[in-house]
Amino acid sequence: MAEIGFTLMCEQTPAKELVEDAVTAERVGFDYAVISDHYFPWLEEMGHSPYAWSVLGAAAQATERLPLMTYVTCPIMRYHPAVVAQKAATMGVLSDGRFTLGVGAGENLNEHVVGHGWPPVNTRHEMFREAIEVIKELFQGGYRNYRGEYFDIDSARLFDLPERPVPIAVAASGEQSVDIAAELGDGLVATDPDGSLVEKFAASGGEGKPVYGQLAVCYDPDKDAAVERAHRLWRWSVAGWKVMSELPAPVNFAAATETVRPEDVAEKVPCGADVGAVVEAVRQYTEAGFTHLALVQVGRERQREFFEWSEKELLPALRDL
Repeated sequence: MAEIGFTLMCEQTPAKELVEDAVTAERVGFDYAVISDHYFPWLEEMGHSPYAWSVLGAAAQATERLPLMTYVTCPIMRYHPAVVAQKAATMGVLSDGRFTLGVGAGENLNEHVVGHGWPPVNTRHEMFREAIEVIKELFQGGYRNYRGEYFDIDSARLFDLPERPVPIAVAASGEQSVDIAAELGDGLVATDPDGSLVEKFAASGGEGKPVYGQLAVCYDPDKDAAVERAHRLWRWSVAGWKVMSELPAPVNFAAATETVRPEDVAEKVPCGADVGAVVEAVRQYTEAGFTHLALVQVGRERQREFFEWSEKELLPALRDL
């Protein structure tokens, strides 16, 4: 049975509420929590984007048992990998070993803000590999040097390290990134229930390592209201990763999704209060080999009710899956 997590969605929730959501997720029985790390929301209507790492530190102190994870942080532009290593190590200490560092090659939406432009995908993967190597080097402790094509570190040392190195889960969407995940990662992160991706990860060296996925749902007793909200806030997701990673701003996501219909979103996002629909959507991931799946409740309007529904109906049904 896959572990079922909850997504702390920075793009739709104020910082203090995210911490409260982490506490509630632990109380109602979610197995872990992941947090998005964005500079912008995908759409202006989503309305928020607090700094994920500040929220993580607060959540680590507000919870007792809940494992925490970035889903995902990009260590190639907005953050230097040496800084990501320091942040992750500190989270490992603050959480008493409950933290996993999820990393990915990023989106133009968040990384262009530092003014370095947006490299082509092959270059991003080369940068991504180097960044993970830098992070792993620093996790070993002691003074470290690294000379790469894109990143250097000069006599860098992390003075505060957890007892065990923070696990690194690597996001992948194709062969090149899966190879990086299998070689350098302690787990795989993928957005779609693609069994071939999981099989390649296992065959390339990832056998037995965790595989993390994410599923958006839109709970509401009124299904029509759920479909409307999912379309208003989640239509950006229909474009697919090759488009999503390249668009630079919320206005571009809005323009790119003008023709997306409510039914297009509802095909991907279970809407309403049908436990069975969510169970079947989760089953696609478990049958594809995913060991962990974090749910996203689209919108804040029904967040409290979503937690109640999850505790009483959804999580018990998923435990039987």
